[in-house]
Amino acid sequence: MSNEISFARGAPSLDIVDVEGLRAAADSALTEDPRGTTAYGTAIGYVPLRAWIAERHGVGPEHVIVTNGSMQADALLFERVVRDGDDVIVERPTYDRTLLSLRERGARVHAVDLGTDGLDTDALASLLEGGVRPKLAHVIPNFQNPAGYTLSLERRRALLELAATHGFMIFEDDPYAALRFSGESLPTMLSLDPTNVTYASSFSKTVCPGVRVGYLVGPEELIGEVTRLATNTYISPSMIAQSIVYRFCVSGALERSIETVRLALRERAAALGEALAEELPEARFDAPEGGYFMWVTLPQGADVDALYRAALERDLHFVKGTDFMLDGGENTLRIAYSGVTPEQIREGVSRLAAAWRSLS
Repeated sequence: MSNEISFARGAPSLDIVDVEGLRAAADSALTEDPRGTTAYGTAIGYVPLRAWIAERHGVGPEHVIVTNGSMQADALLFERVVRDGDDVIVERPTYDRTLLSLRERGARVHAVDLGTDGLDTDALASLLEGGVRPKLAHVIPNFQNPAGYTLSLERRRALLELAATHGFMIFEDDPYAALRFSGESLPTMLSLDPTNVTYASSFSKTVCPGVRVGYLVGPEELIGEVTRLATNTYISPSMIAQSIVYRFCVSGALERSIETVRLALRERAAALGEALAEELPEARFDAPEGGYFMWVTLPQGADVDALYRAALERDLHFVKGTDFMLDGGENTLRIAYSGVTPEQIREGVSRLAAAWRSLS
């Protein structure tokens, strides 16, 4: 049996996935709508799920497309909106796959520093005043990946004002919003200003990663253009996965699943914070209020590449902070606590501390 511990993967462990609820949802999908569940469908997604999502966000179904995971929603939006040489704003740090996708499209990526209250809107304003004219700003507002930080209401409003003044789209990438385990929920930017915001989310974090069901909410014309791209790319997403997710949602299993995941994440985040404080007091971090991730900063001069290698020798995996930045981050790392038990977290941090001490 492997002794490996992974702090690398942002996914829930099997013990907090509602397997029985998924089994019941699959049975219901195939019993109640066998034709729609097993058919090709169209690029807009499984129609009842599309309508359910639209109602949740207070928009018409024509403002929604359901995709094969939110990363595909991101890719379709970028393909439609971003051209070679376009300016795009991202957070620093940000999700590594977003950086990769934007750079592959030839975007000029401008990384704006992220604080514990989210994107530094003052720094963004200075960038805009200096002549940068972005097509869009990509923001993960809740329990950001990789940092775990949340964009404050004050900064949400400031960002919306900048978008309206300078004419760029805010891409609100929000897969973790339901996973708050402390503090108060904040309104989406989409709900505050549907004109300048396109919103994406996913059921991978609240149902299970294997369903690969995400969605995009935005202006009707834009969603229509994205739908045409989707049609030409894959004809339709997975109807069977989306039908199962729909039955899972309307049965009440979604809310039960979210509560199970929240409780587990709260316990795991607390265990991680306690273990780091005890085993690695040199590390600085801010306890998240939800989500999957904690951002850890080591003293200046730390070499995360060397730490990564030393941790691998101890069967411990994490993701280097440098993977989430265009430059810098050599003394940072991301720890995902969602897929490990509190006992594994404590053992993993012990190994991390041993790896750190071995370097000195």
